[in-house]
Amino acid sequence: MSSPSSPRPVPGGAARAWRDALVAVVAAFVVMTAVAAAGLACAGATALPDGAFPRVVAAVVVLATGGSVEVTGGAGILAEADASLSALPLSVSLAGALTAGALFLRPLHNRAVARPRELLAHAVPLVVLWLLALTGAALLARQSFGIATGDSPIADIGELLDASPTVGFRAALPATLFFGLLWILGLLLVALLVSRRAPLPARLVRFHAAVRPAAFATVVLLLAYVVLGIGIGLVVAATHGHADRTFAVLLLGLPNLVWPALALGLGGAWEGKVEGPFGLPMPQLLDHVLRGSNTSRVDVASLAQRDSRAWWLVADAAVLLLGAGFLAAVRSPAGVRAWQHALHLGVALALAVLMVCLLAGVQARFGLSVLGIGDVGGLGGKVELSPLLWRNVGLALVWGALAGFLGALLARPVHRRGLVVAPPETVSR
Repeated sequence: MSSPSSPRPVPGGAARAWRDALVAVVAAFVVMTAVAAAGLACAGATALPDGAFPRVVAAVVVLATGGSVEVTGGAGILAEADASLSALPLSVSLAGALTAGALFLRPLHNRAVARPRELLAHAVPLVVLWLLALTGAALLARQSFGIATGDSPIADIGELLDASPTVGFRAALPATLFFGLLWILGLLLVALLVSRRAPLPARLVRFHAAVRPAAFATVVLLLAYVVLGIGIGLVVAATHGHADRTFAVLLLGLPNLVWPALALGLGGAWEGKVEGPFGLPMPQLLDHVLRGSNTSRVDVASLAQRDSRAWWLVADAAVLLLGAGFLAAVRSPAGVRAWQHALHLGVALALAVLMVCLLAGVQARFGLSVLGIGDVGGLGGKVELSPLLWRNVGLALVWGALAGFLGALLARPVHRRGLVVAPPETVSR
């Protein structure tokens, strides 16, 4: 007979694990498809020709799950297109991650310990089905569009020779499956690190107090920025007009804006430039700072030169980060010391900012040359935004350590797990 503290086998065995994995994968892809479709509809993509809307939605889902979409174009010997796109629609990614992570953890709750084999029995079916679903989305994500060059001799020649310029996209299947595998494995790892009720292998249980409270508080901090961004976006949509464009940004790329804002509030910086007719849809302040032929640096000071309200980024970061430090301390056992809280939250925030820097960058370029004439119709453009990586991560480490230490001091009066209250002394008579 097994002891009560030993890991229990999964009721239903492999069949139930595959059923749970199927539910998680289907639900996640349905949620991502719905969010992507709503965002693209707000952006006007339903008007695309040749019934391309479902294929564009599939391409956005592929990008959101870490996949790779290549931009193609040309018109035979008459035209060449130089195009590239590297950007993750993080609103869609976040929706899928929250759905898949929650459904992955649901069967594992209410136990402290699980055998590695049991965790693999839950993870492997989900990973396999995830890659199959991603393959289907990648095969759907391909389309070509014609480009109107206006009333010009070039357009007449192209029409005469049936060689009108085109641009399109297609998912690169090998790269999509490779990066999609890294995406889902990273998601499952983060889910196990964040959830306090998910079991761990016996050898890793001792790291519970060091990792999980800080990881949970950091995830809550990132989600708090998303919620704050939703509130600001709703106000902008109601008061500034262009509600459709604002909702498109909220549904497709809100974390792409608010998570770099966290790094900026910590004193970090990004750099990039915007050229041509394309640009960042919002905020316009960022587009104005980046627009020009030279690379510009984006930090709170450069933003405040155009709008003094940018200094609120520092205040928001300080308040929310102190709240994260307090939350991490409250969820930790009472025996954890203040310097340990500082170390744990500092490392967790540095890793989170590193993830933001790797995921939230933007690189987009498009140029069209017909008969050797570049930038036809002013269609050429470039958008670049990349982080100053070590500055952002280093400042996050310092801020996280400070917030962890102060949060531990604030949490001292709060009753926490592991705190033993001495019984009242008896008065002898």
